[in-house]
Amino acid sequence: MNLDEITSQIMADERNRSYTERGIPPIFQIHEKARILLIGQAPGKKVEQSLIPFHDQSGNTLMQWMGIDPETFYSDQIAIMPMDFYYPGKGKTGDLPPRAFMAQEYHEKLLRLMPDIQVTILIGSYSIRYYLGKCAKRNLTETVRNYAEYLPDFFPIVHPSPLNVRWQKNNPWFYAEVVPELQKIVSKVL
Repeated sequence: MNLDEITSQIMADERNRSYTERGIPPIFQIHEKARILLIGQAPGKKVEQSLIPFHDQSGNTLMQWMGIDPETFYSDQIAIMPMDFYYPGKGKTGDLPPRAFMAQEYHEKLLRLMPDIQVTILIGSYSIRYYLGKCAKRNLTETVRNYAEYLPDFFPIVHPSPLNVRWQKNNPWFYAEVVPELQKIVSKVL
């Protein structure tokens, strides 16, 4: 299957009808030449409006952490494949979790289109749990702190959301150790 066929399949999926009826396509950035893959949670409300992945404050922070500019971030060298390709809605304490079927049914098809991926950056607990499974540590903090155990294939990081500022302040090692290593790997791959 090619990207257009997979996109059509996603849009025809009955479970995505409410998005398709509003003219919202799946929000991702898939390139067959991509060398870095970002797997985050799901588009937020702002991203749903712009239809551009990470086109929000989280994206700005992520670009800083990666040490790249928007031109590079939105180039064919970077692929963005969230756990859900649509905004899942608002819950009591934040956005609802990504719908599990999206990754289960569509990720593998999309991954086949990107044979040159050299590192996958897992952003936040949903992608970390899904892709690292039992290899993940007991919580997000420990998994991110031990990022080197998952290289060269995966690089787990915390979500760059402004809501995670407290986590970042409580874990200064993230900026001191993890971010410089992430920038080094991104630069080397690109």
